[in-house]
Amino acid sequence: MTLTGIIIGAKSIEPSAKYNLLFIVADDLNCAIGAYGDPLAKTPNLDRLAKEGLLFSNAHVQYPLCGPSRVSFMTGLYPDQTKSKRLRLYVRQTIPDVVTLGQKFRTENYHSVRVGKIYHYHNPRDIGTAGHDDSFSWDRTVNPYGRDKKEEYKLQGLKKVLDGGTLSWLEANGPDEAQTDGIGATETIAFLDEFAQSGENFFLAFGLYRPHVPFVAPKAYFDMYDVNDFSVPESSKAYLQTLPKPAAKSIRAKQEQVDLDPALAKKIKHAYYATTSFMDAQIGRVLNKLKETGLDKNTIVVFTSDHGYHLGEHGHWQKQTLFDDATRVPLIFAGPGIKKDKVAVNFPVELVDVYPTLMDIVKFQTPAFVRGKSLKPYLEGSRLPIRTNALTELRVSMPKGVANGYSIKTMHYRLTQWNYKDSLYYELYDHRNNSDELSNVADNILFKHVRDSLKQVIRGRISEAKKYPTGLGRQIDNVLPWKEPKRILPKPK
Repeated sequence: MTLTGIIIGAKSIEPSAKYNLLFIVADDLNCAIGAYGDPLAKTPNLDRLAKEGLLFSNAHVQYPLCGPSRVSFMTGLYPDQTKSKRLRLYVRQTIPDVVTLGQKFRTENYHSVRVGKIYHYHNPRDIGTAGHDDSFSWDRTVNPYGRDKKEEYKLQGLKKVLDGGTLSWLEANGPDEAQTDGIGATETIAFLDEFAQSGENFFLAFGLYRPHVPFVAPKAYFDMYDVNDFSVPESSKAYLQTLPKPAAKSIRAKQEQVDLDPALAKKIKHAYYATTSFMDAQIGRVLNKLKETGLDKNTIVVFTSDHGYHLGEHGHWQKQTLFDDATRVPLIFAGPGIKKDKVAVNFPVELVDVYPTLMDIVKFQTPAFVRGKSLKPYLEGSRLPIRTNALTELRVSMPKGVANGYSIKTMHYRLTQWNYKDSLYYELYDHRNNSDELSNVADNILFKHVRDSLKQVIRGRISEAKKYPTGLGRQIDNVLPWKEPKRILPKPK
């Protein structure tokens, strides 16, 4: 590499004056990362990315479930606007005229590529397929299929017949490159080599399938940790009585995951961390290639996850709650023009903000329908707040209907509002004294002023999130998930 170009064989390619984008999305990753202060996590590559860029410590998704969240951040819209709040929905079933993030880059003559999972897949069932992808978003796609998929029969789990919502795990044989995410990294590396040679501008989206269940990684990643170093919080029935019924239901949705044997719980948490370290290693391979080709000189890297993940907090595993464990995600920007800062941005931000931020970085006109806010001022060094809170919503099936929940996270508080059977119920958490969100002070007289003021704020946020976005085109309500043929599963042995 030279300062003015990239040497490939006898051919010299001048870097484009335009920025390229490398968009990396993990699946079911919470903030158990070294860069976010986790003392056990071994994630050297993400830690390095954070040191070379800017970390957002208070980033939240708009719906803590794979499909709705991914549709939301790929369109810059809230779930009330995408009309997508369930799995098995293609983005254009509900908003057929939308210009997605990948599609926008295509219209600007960028090469838009997807490797792996960006829109929803049933993981692990749909590995190797296009899942619920959007063909309008990409020029080319790759659907990796690895040894983890082929060896599902080896999995251990909490049920005899496993699915994508069952805690399951495997210490795998073979090299990283044989796993689905290892293959995805290899394919992403090949695209970087290609673009380095062609000089073509690109939006390259690398979607990993881990650490989503099943927690699968080569044995070496399990060996990086001592299972006895892990602990899993316990939860009581008395704690449930402090919560509105929909909140209590959300953290007891999967009965096989309730009150796990402590030794088994530690084993499962160990597997999650091992899988996270494996995922980190695949990202490291891609980042190393980015630097090797010289493309790092004009490529913006964005890393995030589709939602957070409980590891026993509140007595719950996985997602679909309105607690920080499920709504909060890692968000890191790095690359040319981004001011490195050892201090993270602590102001609340949302994943709908990614779309307009990228438009600002590459100096494209943001589509009028996009509801997110550009975070570019932060990337340039500003520390004036762009948002005062981040909004997340969730629907919870109840014995008598559905409860609609909305939650806002500010710098210091979380207020959650549940609408169930035409009545409103609240949770309030003071993060200055209770970052674990275990003490609901919504009815505490000492917090009456805070609660009442935040009630006004959340009502305004909900109202805005429901408004029709100018320029979006058609919105289709009450769309049913795509009908899937019945699967014939092998009988348990």
